[in-house]
Amino acid sequence: MSLLNEIKLLRVADLRGIAQLATRAVAGVTSVAEGLHLAVLNSMGLRGTTAPERTSGLTGLVYRSVHGVTQATGKSIDLVLAGLQAGSGSAADSPRHSLEREAVLAALNGVIGDQLAASKNVFAIPMSLRYQGEALNWQALPSVPATSGKLLIMVHGLCMNDLQCHARHRGLAIEQGAELAAALGCTPLYLRYNSGLHVSLNGRELSAQLEQLLAHWPVKIDEISIVAHSMGGLVARSACHYARREALRWPGCLKSIVFLGTPHHGAPLERAGNWVDVLLGSTSYTRPFAALGQLRSSGITDLRYGFVVDEDWQDRDRFRKTTDQRQSVPLPAGVACYTVAATRATQRSVMADRLLGDGLVPLHSALGYHDEAGLTLAFAPARQCIVYSTNHLELLGSSAVTRQIVQWLAPATPKRVRV
Repeated sequence: MSLLNEIKLLRVADLRGIAQLATRAVAGVTSVAEGLHLAVLNSMGLRGTTAPERTSGLTGLVYRSVHGVTQATGKSIDLVLAGLQAGSGSAADSPRHSLEREAVLAALNGVIGDQLAASKNVFAIPMSLRYQGEALNWQALPSVPATSGKLLIMVHGLCMNDLQCHARHRGLAIEQGAELAAALGCTPLYLRYNSGLHVSLNGRELSAQLEQLLAHWPVKIDEISIVAHSMGGLVARSACHYARREALRWPGCLKSIVFLGTPHHGAPLERAGNWVDVLLGSTSYTRPFAALGQLRSSGITDLRYGFVVDEDWQDRDRFRKTTDQRQSVPLPAGVACYTVAATRATQRSVMADRLLGDGLVPLHSALGYHDEAGLTLAFAPARQCIVYSTNHLELLGSSAVTRQIVQWLAPATPKRVRV
């Protein structure tokens, strides 16, 4: 598609979101520049302000002017575009957008989604359960002939969306949710959410939406199964935790959860990002640049150790280097829980290579193993599966993984397999 055609597909809401991001970006870069300028002045013994990270005198006036003009311009543009948006009809009247656009928005939400939500940016993704590509409308749910009382809910991971359950495997298009639903006789639903928010906030919201689903689904819900990829598994565990705490009804229908490459005990890449924060903050000259590393979202920093409840992050500096101080949150009682862990190594490679995992999540983290017994997740041996020569994203398109899930969730005795 040409650039001109792509521009024609932009909604006024998209332009508002871009303008808001641009305003924040200019303000952020200005703050970094002022911080570096202040560090140089301090090294020369010329500190002329009592306010941290702020210059004074003519220099301070310049920076304050840049901030003021940026904010005023941003507000003016937003007011103009808001008026145009109000007169352009609803988003439902706009042309359908490409999978690429939705993927970009999902990635943007994963990286800075908490900031988008806090600033009420139109790019912030609201959570929704979706059926056949559309968000469920509680006042106009799918007709009874097209639905059943057995539901399969697919939950995506960080920086992804529900449309990315479609994958390609060995040149063939694979839609894991549809394949599983057909094999298991379920109606497939897909969760879309802002993966940049804290996992516990998404867990609470998912729990509330499932309670709504129970109340409004056109037929009685007999059972719910969840297949969750990556961060989605943490969100599912969090939802179960809060549902039990609030004595909601939907966990009574929850039959099973399948975790695909879920970092139950965190991911090394986020712990490495935390080290970058520490290193950049170690000198006055690099400290202004630490703000760049700290742009990453609450959802990403939750992956340091696998946070699933509010107590894991509340009243703590999420960028400070700390030890693992998580609350113990076991697998939900009375629910059949299964886990699939991937490794890029072959089955015949040395153990150390296999333990590295799928490129993002170590094998032990995905399997729920932990040195502390209180944090270990007790997956039964027959409910664990390790797939070899497979990376994190390939779990969504692996025919072997799909077969294993069907074998587990269909009425049959589960067997432990190694693929």
